Amino acid sequence: MPTATVTAIAAGTYSSDPVHSNVSFTVRHFGAGKFRGGFAEAQATLSVSDAGELKLAGDVQAASVQVKEPHLAAHLKAPDFFDVERYPEIKFRSTDVTVGDDGTLEIDGDLTIKATTKRVHASGEITYSPADPEGNPRVGIELSTTIDRTEFGVDFAAQLPGGIPVAANEVTLIAELELRKVGQE
Repeated sequence: MPTATVTAIAAGTYSSDPVHSNVSFTVRHFGAGKFRGGFAEAQATLSVSDAGELKLAGDVQAASVQVKEPHLAAHLKAPDFFDVERYPEIKFRSTDVTVGDDGTLEIDGDLTIKATTKRVHASGEITYSPADPEGNPRVGIELSTTIDRTEFGVDFAAQLPGGIPVAANEVTLIAELELRKVGQE
């Protein structure tokens, strides 16, 4: 797929393809390995202006959290993690998007988890295909950022003997999106 520049992407609105998109997280577990999870229900929209300016928005249904252990999935929905009954959505809205000629992508935006909104910076890459096999333009976006979960009220604080946290405060969020131009058949 060719590398994108801001002006190369056709103007319009692009919506994430749920089959080819993924939103996930990783966190240090027991001070040793990395624990991974994701969300089954995530939606993103990329708007590209005629001038080539990009805006990215995304919504995740917190209750759709998926991990390999069902009991742990239930705990992640509880108040000391996502508290999905009170805060069903995790939201992101870009405030500034910069694309390099080599397809590097830098995005600043507002992330909202549990009704707390903080500015975050994510980096990654963007790619563009002017036509898939059906002739539809597609954009690929890969982004990651690391946040301190406690700043968003995700305050589970269990510790192992010696003070090692069960789950680290630093969490890496990853979005791997494939977006299709809206209105293309």
